Amino acid sequence: MEKVIEKTAGMGAIVSKAGTTFRVWAPNADKVYVTGTFNEWSKSKNKLKAEENGYWAVTVKNAKAGDEYKFIIHNGKQILERNDPYAKEMTNSNGNSLVTNIEFQWEDQDFEMKSWNNLVIYELHVGTFNRKQEDQVATFEDVIKKIPYLKSLAINCVEILPIAEFAGGISWGYNPSYPFAIERDYGGAEAFAKMVNAFHKEGIAVILDVVYNHFGPSDMDLWQFDGWSENDKGGIYFYNDHRSETPWGDSRPDYGREEVRQYIRDNALMWIEDYHCDGLRMDATSYIRYEGGGLGYDSELPEGNMLMRDINAEINAKYPGKLTIAEDLKGDGLVTLSTENGGLGYGSQWDMNFVHPVRKVLIEQGDEHRDMQSLVDAILFKYNIDAFERIIYTESHDEVANGKARVPEEIEPGNADSFFGKKRAILGIAITLTSPGIPMLFQGQEFIEDEYFQDTEALDWDQQKKHKGITRMVRDLVRLRTEEKFETQGLKGQFTKILHFNEQNKVLAYARSTKEDFSDSTVVLINLSNVSYENYSFGITQAAGFQLVFNSDWTGYDEEFTDMEVHPIQIDQEGYDNEAMKATSNLPAYAALIFVPTTNED
Repeated sequence: MEKVIEKTAGMGAIVSKAGTTFRVWAPNADKVYVTGTFNEWSKSKNKLKAEENGYWAVTVKNAKAGDEYKFIIHNGKQILERNDPYAKEMTNSNGNSLVTNIEFQWEDQDFEMKSWNNLVIYELHVGTFNRKQEDQVATFEDVIKKIPYLKSLAINCVEILPIAEFAGGISWGYNPSYPFAIERDYGGAEAFAKMVNAFHKEGIAVILDVVYNHFGPSDMDLWQFDGWSENDKGGIYFYNDHRSETPWGDSRPDYGREEVRQYIRDNALMWIEDYHCDGLRMDATSYIRYEGGGLGYDSELPEGNMLMRDINAEINAKYPGKLTIAEDLKGDGLVTLSTENGGLGYGSQWDMNFVHPVRKVLIEQGDEHRDMQSLVDAILFKYNIDAFERIIYTESHDEVANGKARVPEEIEPGNADSFFGKKRAILGIAITLTSPGIPMLFQGQEFIEDEYFQDTEALDWDQQKKHKGITRMVRDLVRLRTEEKFETQGLKGQFTKILHFNEQNKVLAYARSTKEDFSDSTVVLINLSNVSYENYSFGITQAAGFQLVFNSDWTGYDEEFTDMEVHPIQIDQEGYDNEAMKATSNLPAYAALIFVPTTNED
């Protein structure tokens, strides 16, 4: 028994009391059938009826969740078996589509993501994060087992590398074969929902990486989907001229087609609506904006800009608490400018103006080569006068692979556990977590993981056992950023002021505040030299007392550290560094100190 229903019911396989409705876009097809376990894989029993604009649909009464299926597309003499572009699960990337009806019982009704100025993001890759066996990738369930650990770190947001079905079981995830299907080797659709729910129950938001700059390029039935193509290119879902070319395959979606833009829009909204994700991080957006990613004299893709503006505008209107992040890496304020003001409307973007200069300052072998002005510029940089329109970090999946290593390994290759490797890597974390922006850590950074990121290698949790003190240090820093402890509201503020800058001594002091008069300042003192200073003086904005709340040199974090005694700041009523007051403190080598105003309760 077959019945055609209205297109408003959606795309793909939609389960209802009437059966399962199958709808597909195949504008060049002459006939379309659906075949599957429900009709013993008959290629002619269940015929779809043509709708407007190249859409086809049929309701199959006995088709149900869990059934496998494919479309049979006739185009002239071509008879093509194709998986559903909207399939929410696959048996595998070379297998069949699965009818999926998500009936997960959510328990996150009271969850609300923290405001963006209060977020600390932890980037993780499902397949390697808590991998137990060499011949098997980790799963969503394995990630759930580590939620108590992430909770103990005070992390309040995770960013998950892409989970859309990709070729094979091992991948970073940036080669999506089926954008709507959730990787079966990770556990599939319900297991992903369970993981998001588990994070939310512990107060941790979930941002998901999505890839819209290209699809595939392998194990991909989207390619020449309904038999039509030009120039032997990809057919209806892709550009069929030079615009199809990307560094990751000849498979850039055709943003000029309304149906393709709808396909990508539907995907973005699915993660938020069906799986309760709190935001999306869109990969390599410069390759949606420009043919060559914005390198040199490059042709713009105006329809790509239209796609991103429309998606962001809709998410902002319907779900104003959700955070969309662009990995654009062009330092362009247009990316995070509001759509009302002609921008692309992302909430934040990965910031090249932070990661590259900060890593360089940390990795330089000789203190005399550290460019403190570049560090100041990195800390103060803003997009559109908003400190939180940028994601700041020293390690990410890109920065610790592709020929680049973890920060401590870059500092002392082959000896990342060295005194200098640990000390300066920690400085990078401290600068990240105290600078204006949304800070991000990469998995294992909190225990000096020294291996570069590989999708074939598990994160080395033995390192965490070895460096429990440094994990504690990162926890203390994250808590200063995310909690109300020690009155560190200043770290959540828009205002940053350089209090002291000494290129020769390699010392920097800055204040963070929620107030323009810096009356609630959190003061950060950074020493990027291998020289310890007694009674080091720097300017300060106010005469209030300050207490020390963080000292990265404490031997409780690592027995190799010096544990130089640091007293509360001494404040003198005299001008210094063009500030009203003079502050004095001991300052250990390669150390970060954090001071906050003394309160009546202290």
